[in-house]
Amino acid sequence: MSSLPARAARRCHSPVNSLHSTIYFSPDLTKELAGLGIEDRSAAYFAGRSAAMGAVGPGVVAATFYNFNYDLIARHVPAVWRTASPDAVLAARLRAVDSTLRRLLGEEACGSDEMAEAARLALRAAEGCTRHARPLYAAHADLPVPDQPHLAYWHAATLLREHRGDGHLTALLELGLDPLEALVSHTATGKGMVPRWVLATRGWQESDWDAAAARLRERGLLDAGGELTEAGVALRADLEDRTDRLDLAPYELLGEQDVARLTELAKGFLVTAALAGGFPADLVGKG
Repeated sequence: MSSLPARAARRCHSPVNSLHSTIYFSPDLTKELAGLGIEDRSAAYFAGRSAAMGAVGPGVVAATFYNFNYDLIARHVPAVWRTASPDAVLAARLRAVDSTLRRLLGEEACGSDEMAEAARLALRAAEGCTRHARPLYAAHADLPVPDQPHLAYWHAATLLREHRGDGHLTALLELGLDPLEALVSHTATGKGMVPRWVLATRGWQESDWDAAAARLRERGLLDAGGELTEAGVALRADLEDRTDRLDLAPYELLGEQDVARLTELAKGFLVTAALAGGFPADLVGKG
């Protein structure tokens, strides 16, 4: 049993993770990687997120990213490493994070006592993460912690994001949701990406989406109108509960009071970033 209030860890993770993800929608990342010769947006995403693992091939990226079409990945990986080394990509990514957070949050917030506090709390939580069976987390855990508070906070957010994400894949496998079934069922909750964003970024076709929806209907998880059935709602809830259990250690280590404080700080930064245009307006919903 957890000593934390119900779902406190999830409520903390959500805004921490969301601020991390602003980098994937940032023109600064596109600009920095284009400066290395990586001009394709998909190639930039695969390189930027996988570089911590080294010059890996498409199989490793498909395994750790889970919900991308392998053919799309193989179109860019490992070819991208002939354009720029993983170390060069990591340096470019950090420059992009710096400029993105300064633009979205403002110079004052990036250098504030609150940012330093958030970085300290998030890094402390990350000390509770474990490397075994968590490849994306483990790779990022081997990277140095940046000195500046806003970059240290983003680094810690990355560790917490990938730690939870690695565990989430375990839960998806346990519940028998393949990559596209996971996306379709998440979209059906109203909290996932709209189908057009999935199809534009994950390398799937509408026929793939329709086939996944048909498989979910056959399992009684989705109805004819594309809504989750009672069983589908229960499965998605079970999925998140399993993910919570696998991701509890960092927040247990931090403790109830500091989890609440990190949640408060993270929400404040996230709201500022969102109001500054950190996310596409049409990203989330049922489509």
